Amino acid sequence: MNKIQIHDKTFSLSISEEEIQNAVARVGEEINRDLAGSNPLFICVLNGAFMFAGDLMKIVNFPCEITFVKLSSYEGLYTSGNVKEVIGLNESVVDRNVVVVEDIVDTGITMERIIASLIAKGAKSIKVCTFLQKPEALQRDIEVDYVAMKIPTQFIVGYGLDYDGYGRNLKEIYTVCED
Repeated sequence: MNKIQIHDKTFSLSISEEEIQNAVARVGEEINRDLAGSNPLFICVLNGAFMFAGDLMKIVNFPCEITFVKLSSYEGLYTSGNVKEVIGLNESVVDRNVVVVEDIVDTGITMERIIASLIAKGAKSIKVCTFLQKPEALQRDIEVDYVAMKIPTQFIVGYGLDYDGYGRNLKEIYTVCED
């Protein structure tokens, strides 16, 4: 499908499933090279990163654990700037190597809050791994260690990312069409 409709918006295909899987494989191999032997705790940020984390964990080939947190900062097409913790971290990160797995880093506000929280909880090291990054939208000074793909600041859906709850199940990425 080259175009799809979700609610009141039309989206056009921008990143194919093959491109996505190639990017995930590349990041997974970087992680295998860099973090083997460190027994990291991967923290998947729900809801958006679930597909990326699932595919990434199929590539990671060393002992590790994965857990999940749920944060919310989007309302419709825009980030609200307010980060709400919906489901918190249950595992201890004291003296642990942590890899935060995120769907998208745009403003960096959410990631800044996650990193500060993990530092306060005693993480030994923190790596950030994101499926997508919007470099032009970044408003915080954060380091993203692993980026599968960099994209423009347009609103997108698919591969875990949604528009008001819909579109997460798409295996491709679609960009909103301008009216």
